[in-house]
Amino acid sequence: MSPEPSSEEPSIIPIGKSKSNSEAGLAPLLLTVIELIRQLMEAQVIRRMDAEMLSDEELDRAAESLRQLEEQVIKLCEVFDIDPEDLNLDLGEIGTLLPKSGEYYPGEKSESPSVLELLDRILNTGVVLDGSLDLGLAELSLIHARLHLVLTSKPISKSYRSQESE
Repeated sequence: MSPEPSSEEPSIIPIGKSKSNSEAGLAPLLLTVIELIRQLMEAQVIRRMDAEMLSDEELDRAAESLRQLEEQVIKLCEVFDIDPEDLNLDLGEIGTLLPKSGEYYPGEKSESPSVLELLDRILNTGVVLDGSLDLGLAELSLIHARLHLVLTSKPISKSYRSQESE
């Protein structure tokens, strides 16, 4: 006879047979990040469309690509038995990760913006992060990192890039 499994042993749940999102592993987290990026790209397409910066062909290509990506996210949610609504995480006092459907249009401000709305505003305005980091152990400095990050949805001029390389 084989021994009885102890209650302390982890249970193995086959993919697609999970009973809750917490048992689905990394799939909900990965799909949430993909959906956040998809909606950020969609907001940038809308901003460029409103500013008449896209040709009809570019707009059609972007719309088709976003539609296909959304379909793939929905299909993966079905595979992992995840409700697409569960991809919108409630972050407590910070608010929600994604806006509720139809509640956000790029460029319009809301009273309680989602993280996506804040990221969209940062991308539209631009931000520069500059800093350094030293990691050590036992009073030995082992890792040195210097960070200079420009985060924007606008093209970075060549003159700015050449100043950075000096």
